[in-house]
Amino acid sequence: MEEECCPKFDPEPWDGKVIEWENKRFIKDKVLTLFYMPVNFGGVMKRLDRKVREAGASIPDSLGLSDHTSKWNMDIYLAVDKEIPDAENVNLSGRFLSKVYEGPFKDTKKWCDDFEIYAKEQGHTIRKWYMWYTTCPKCAKKYGKNYVVIIAEIE
Repeated sequence: MEEECCPKFDPEPWDGKVIEWENKRFIKDKVLTLFYMPVNFGGVMKRLDRKVREAGASIPDSLGLSDHTSKWNMDIYLAVDKEIPDAENVNLSGRFLSKVYEGPFKDTKKWCDDFEIYAKEQGHTIRKWYMWYTTCPKCAKKYGKNYVVIIAEIE
């Protein structure tokens, strides 16, 4: 039996939804990127996962939000169900619009352009947005789908 690294993603609860978060817990870390491409993403995720497990916590929905702050850095926010020692604990609150995309990462610009139009058509102004890469490349290949969710804080 193949080892499950990433759980299979169900797009339905996340596609075209407005989500209300009130102090939703996350832990935050940094990922080195080279022209927006993550370099040490796997290592950072393993480190965060270890901290979560050691704290006896879980990762609701396996939710991890990526904030590409520059060509050289990406902040990762990993959802948690309780405070995690020795981690940067942060809370997010507000209204968030989510839309699911599927395909190769090279389509990211196309997805972002589409999301901007979609948000505007829904009457929303984007304040800040995040990318949720729902599975690693190996699991995306195993499942036959590479789902990416754009989640944006909206006004």
